[in-house]
Amino acid sequence: MKLFLRAGVSALILSIPAMAQADEGMWLPSQTGAIAEEMKAAGLELDPTTLGDLNRPPLTAIASLGGCSAAFLSPQGLVATNHHCVAGSLQYNSSPENDYLTNGFLAKTLGDELPAAPGSRIYVIEDLRDVTKAMLKGADKLEGRARYDRLQANRTALIEACEKQANRRCDVRAYFGGQQYWLQQQLEIKDVRLVYAPAAGVGNFGGEKDNWMWPRHTGDFSFYRAYVAPDGSSAAFSKDNVPFKPKAWLPIAKQGVKEGDFIMVAGFPGTTERLRTAEEARFYYEELYPYQQNMLATYGDRIDELTAGNQAATIAYAATLQGVENYEKKIAGQLAGADAISLTAKKQAEEAGFRSWIAADPKRAEQYGPALAELDRLIAESNAEALADAKRGLLGRGQLYSAARTLYRWANEQAKPDKDREPGYQARDKAFMTQRLQVIERRYVAEIDKALWADGIAEYRTLPADKRSAAFDAFMEGRDLATFYAATELGNTAKRMEWMGKSVADFKASGDPFIQLAVATYDEAMASEAKEKARSGEVQKARSKVMEARLAYAASQGKTMYPDANGSLRFTYGKVTGKAVDGQIWTPFTTAEGIVAKHTGRGEFDAPDKMVELIKAKDYGSYIAPELGTLPVDYLSTVDITNGNSGSSTLNARGEFVGLAFDGTIEGVVSDWMYDPKINRTIHVDSRFMLWTMDKVDGAHRLLAEMGVAGH
Repeated sequence: MKLFLRAGVSALILSIPAMAQADEGMWLPSQTGAIAEEMKAAGLELDPTTLGDLNRPPLTAIASLGGCSAAFLSPQGLVATNHHCVAGSLQYNSSPENDYLTNGFLAKTLGDELPAAPGSRIYVIEDLRDVTKAMLKGADKLEGRARYDRLQANRTALIEACEKQANRRCDVRAYFGGQQYWLQQQLEIKDVRLVYAPAAGVGNFGGEKDNWMWPRHTGDFSFYRAYVAPDGSSAAFSKDNVPFKPKAWLPIAKQGVKEGDFIMVAGFPGTTERLRTAEEARFYYEELYPYQQNMLATYGDRIDELTAGNQAATIAYAATLQGVENYEKKIAGQLAGADAISLTAKKQAEEAGFRSWIAADPKRAEQYGPALAELDRLIAESNAEALADAKRGLLGRGQLYSAARTLYRWANEQAKPDKDREPGYQARDKAFMTQRLQVIERRYVAEIDKALWADGIAEYRTLPADKRSAAFDAFMEGRDLATFYAATELGNTAKRMEWMGKSVADFKASGDPFIQLAVATYDEAMASEAKEKARSGEVQKARSKVMEARLAYAASQGKTMYPDANGSLRFTYGKVTGKAVDGQIWTPFTTAEGIVAKHTGRGEFDAPDKMVELIKAKDYGSYIAPELGTLPVDYLSTVDITNGNSGSSTLNARGEFVGLAFDGTIEGVVSDWMYDPKINRTIHVDSRFMLWTMDKVDGAHRLLAEMGVAGH
């Protein structure tokens, strides 16, 4: 399970996770006081109040990559994250002559560190504050699109005020269905460089076969570095920039963890669905997920087929394929996990209790009943459109068509005052948009793009006529895809980027077929978006009221609730432990000897020769775990994580670094919807294996000295 963040919209509420056991929960720093005693009882040795203070370690050292989590491990801005989180940068810098994806990369000096992929950022958390009153100002009595627009205007104003501070990236996120809104302020570091990544035979050992599986022997770790201008301000890449000096960095534990130890994980989990309704759970697991799994499996197979025997194409589509295969396998695990824990039945039972509580009191029934009925109606309406939406979304598989739509939307939005532009198309977004469009050059092969787009169009055309895009169909009538690719210049990066500065009139006058198609479908797309925004305003109002009831219901039972993951800073805690699975006992640690046992010298099980030799010689130095008598590789725990937690630092009871979370077991991925302590396990790469690989295998002694662990 590569736990990087995938795109998606988080719906918020109904079946509420109670604090059933200490290991469950993605907690906000502000909730530290409510769970302090439970954490101390579980083994925390730090003062719990430190976990609620963004100006003190360990949280000060935690960073985001905008899709993965990370942490500073040195005073020179060295950042640890997962290997799969830097795959895009490895791919971007790779060529057939320098295949860093396969062979790994190590910068011998600061000057050798390579620019990360365009758009790469490191975000340093600075503030997280409640802005509920400001967000809801003027929205209480509004409905539908008017409510949506008011909330969006309030959000834009808050972000604009926050970002008047130079080099800050701010966002406002909803919690508990819109009962609360918090503004997250981060320092945006724009110069990110690739420092070290082990070979694929370490960082992705086991590949897709071992993905989401245990026992695991993957060294899923790598390092970036944050750079700033000489005066300390954030700046774009420059040879004059210097390493960033963070306020704090995590100390590396002198001793690793053992079975039963308390651990914590801090990071930016992206999306969970635990607060969705029982009907939403039923629809996803019975209808939407099975369809998505089938589409992803076919998509992955097609990329394999189209890139076979072509090294340049394989490199270009490596990151795309990894993401597709990861998500497909995750959905398969979610479906199996839902059956194993009777997810839908449990959701229905929980929800029945809540509905009975409302109905039992006339005042509650009057206060909350209408909102609950309205939410039911809106969910049914949304579910009825979801499968068609998924099929229409397949049109975006053509990268040049997708780029043309983005560019034309950009031109339309630039004609408006900045505050009225759609999020993602404002002045603050120009650098991201530019880099997003530039990076296509490293992830695009014309013939492959044409074939993948053709597949997407074919699936889209299985929709009945009334569910299809009339504008798209009319434009495509009688046209051959080959003529699009023969007549376009969008495949040329310089030509593509010129469109960032062109007007709507320029687009309408263009003879480029992709541009023409984007123009032809724009009005229809905007009408559809307007309809969805109106529904979103209705849903937000209904969910917020129902969530008010849910919070009251939980309080009546003496329960502490945590909100669904939404990309904001959270911490979670648990213990190092294995589990019993279908008659098997999973011990909590894997060891280096398991690498040799799996090693075949080819494909996904091709460990570096030097590593194999060192393991056979049992040359582990001081990195041995005394309890195991050998070198640990990965370990299991009960901490509660999800997508976006990739690269999250794992801390011991004293707040010291003991590894990185990078995966979960296939049985437990249903935890996005419901945490179950019997099956939920997180997989971490052990800090001792990280240090041993850096020391003995790759000779990254400069970095070890920088982190203060030279000679361990």
